[in-house]
Amino acid sequence: MKLFLDDIRTPEMVYYKTVAKDFIVVRNYLDFVKYIKQNGLPKFISFDNDLGLGENGEVAADGYAAAKWLVYESGLDLRELQFKVHSANPVAAEQIRGLLNNYIQFLKKS
Repeated sequence: MKLFLDDIRTPEMVYYKTVAKDFIVVRNYLDFVKYIKQNGLPKFISFDNDLGLGENGEVAADGYAAAKWLVYESGLDLRELQFKVHSANPVAAEQIRGLLNNYIQFLKKS
């Protein structure tokens, strides 16, 4: 099971067609959290950061918030998680990578 978090793009826009068919697509932070709570941690997550606007026109929770939820709130063991950040936002992409890599490395040392 692979999860693709992006408000606009499809997995086919980011990955080769043969790889893209295996993804479940979620379009926002709330659906990301809901999916993982209902189905468990996927083996692979592809993160976008900027997830558009919320229902009231406010900036929606982003991919970094989703990564923080995984680390600080989910209670899941992330040691086996594989991920990629496909966001076009270089600063946020590095924040997501840094948070997840550092946390996974910490768990593996514990």
